[in-house]
Amino acid sequence: MTAIANRVPFGGALFATFLEAVPDAIIGVVADGGIVMVNAKAEALFGYTRDDLVGQPLELLVPDSIRDHSQLRVAYFQAPVPRPMGLGMELSGRRRDGSEFPAEVSLAWIELDGRLLVIAAVRDITERKRAEAKFRSLLEAAPDAIVGVNSDGLIALVNTQAEALFGYQRNQLIGRPVELLVPGAALNIHSPNPNPGFRDPRTHPDEAWIALAGRRSDDSEFPAEVSLSSMETEEGLMVCAAIRDVTERVEAQHERDRMEAQLERDRLERQLHQSQRLESLGQLAGGVAHDFNNLLAAILNYVSFVDEEISAEIASRPSHQSARLSAVLDDVSQIGAAAERAARLTHQLLAFGRREIIKPEIIDFNTVVGEVDGLLRTTIGEHVELITRCAPDLDHVLADRGQMEQVLLNLAVNARDAMQTGGTLIIDTDNFVVDDGYAARDQRLQAGPYVRLRVADTGTGMDRDTIERAFEPFFSTKPREKGSGLGLATVYGIVNQAGGMVDLDSDLGTGTTITMLLPSAVAADGQSEVPRAATRRSHGGETILVVEDEDLVLDVARRILTRHGYRVLASRGGSEAVAMLSEHRGPIHLLLTDVVMPGLTGKQVAERVIERRPKIRVLYMSGYPESVITSQGVVQRGIHLVSKPFVAADLLDHVRATLDA
Repeated sequence: MTAIANRVPFGGALFATFLEAVPDAIIGVVADGGIVMVNAKAEALFGYTRDDLVGQPLELLVPDSIRDHSQLRVAYFQAPVPRPMGLGMELSGRRRDGSEFPAEVSLAWIELDGRLLVIAAVRDITERKRAEAKFRSLLEAAPDAIVGVNSDGLIALVNTQAEALFGYQRNQLIGRPVELLVPGAALNIHSPNPNPGFRDPRTHPDEAWIALAGRRSDDSEFPAEVSLSSMETEEGLMVCAAIRDVTERVEAQHERDRMEAQLERDRLERQLHQSQRLESLGQLAGGVAHDFNNLLAAILNYVSFVDEEISAEIASRPSHQSARLSAVLDDVSQIGAAAERAARLTHQLLAFGRREIIKPEIIDFNTVVGEVDGLLRTTIGEHVELITRCAPDLDHVLADRGQMEQVLLNLAVNARDAMQTGGTLIIDTDNFVVDDGYAARDQRLQAGPYVRLRVADTGTGMDRDTIERAFEPFFSTKPREKGSGLGLATVYGIVNQAGGMVDLDSDLGTGTTITMLLPSAVAADGQSEVPRAATRRSHGGETILVVEDEDLVLDVARRILTRHGYRVLASRGGSEAVAMLSEHRGPIHLLLTDVVMPGLTGKQVAERVIERRPKIRVLYMSGYPESVITSQGVVQRGIHLVSKPFVAADLLDHVRATLDA
């Protein structure tokens, strides 16, 4: 209110109407403290009638606890003109029943008929005080440090957690700039270009936690997360910052990163140790086999000499005199047969040790597969179905044709023995480009074009310990009379001698896939090749739901797709993917799911997703060829399938082709 000289007669109709229209209790007091005027709101607030109050001292409405109230009143009336206005003072009021209540009092004075009249507008602020108390309780109960910042970027509010987190007393923070606690994160809500560290919550209501650095009173800094919200106060808009110390989480993340890096180093070390172990075994086996071959050559030749001498002696004698010599000749033949078997064994050892004499030539692996098709079918028997899938544009490789035939035969025999009750054997070939990222994961590879051969079966599979030793010579899980333990060892040596890489992927009860990469002959002889037309890969920004139980594959797929413009919803397993459908309200254009997973399989995930999103496209991914997983009924034939391991170009081509189909 402002001071006015009101010449309206006391009790005039206009003034009385004004008093009754005011929403607050109005009390008029003269210099001796007597009440000369009240309105209906004052009667209702204090519980007195107008007749009860008029003529009574003002102290009737003031609690006894305000002992110096009368002195304050006298001092106010004696103050020189212009007298101060009391705006929004907080005092206490006393009702007729003696109950007290918190009040907000605003004072104004007027001259009326030559005398000074002080008018007090009284408002019961009980509810506001309760709300403030509740707010303070919530503020203090909040688990995070809360700092309120006014429109000038100054701290106007802090809680106990903020004091504890930053090491300041509350009175040391009020009125100070927020940069004191969060350096470089000035927040002035009137600024046209606010600091990007703080986003205006009025224009970014859904802003997530922001990573910033907090600074304590001792100048030490800590990693913090800040979340903003705004609220209207009587002083204007206030921005509240919830600040959380995430030191432990950051340290835990660093520890996880360190452990993941250590696990990757351990994996590479195990791979290196296995490679070195196999290399050492290969050198030993190759050296022994080479020397043993010399002994076998002598044995076989001396057997031949003895055979000729005995045969000649038998021919020169009557039959009744040569019976004993014939028995000796049979024994010599057995010695020769055993030596020949030993010679074949040494050839396998030499192949494992990469010391076998080879005749490399430029060959078409598809032709090799076709030439041994009949032999393979005879070897595996009628209870095993053989399926071959050969890429029509397959690059040539530089290798020994006979050794490549032996590789196929050895793998077919192993697969047959793993499918005693029947199954499917799949041989497929395709071109495969190893990029720098893929080559970095395996020291046996260099970036460039390769020919990929995969031999997959639906047999019993292997456990982890067996996989670790599968390529070692003489290691076998078969009975002694059924295997020498050199089948996979020979394959390993032949492929490595050809400059390639062989890898094994197996799961108990599912089957085994042997993957071989042989350098393309284009890379080997330096000739250029007519480039094939690349698959068109537009970047439409579609949303893709990726389901994969292996974290690494999931992170690889997510990174490849995200970097090429797709929005990715990553799910570690089928149940999580189905739940994600309910949470994500936007469109999902493609489901990219692994086939073999614990819990829900890829097929089951696809069925449930399609039931809810009928227009969604589905692309499967698997380390097994399509023929394996379709023959087992895991998914139906004719699916879209990208094979593991994949490089970025493979995945993007399959995704684009599936979306555009």
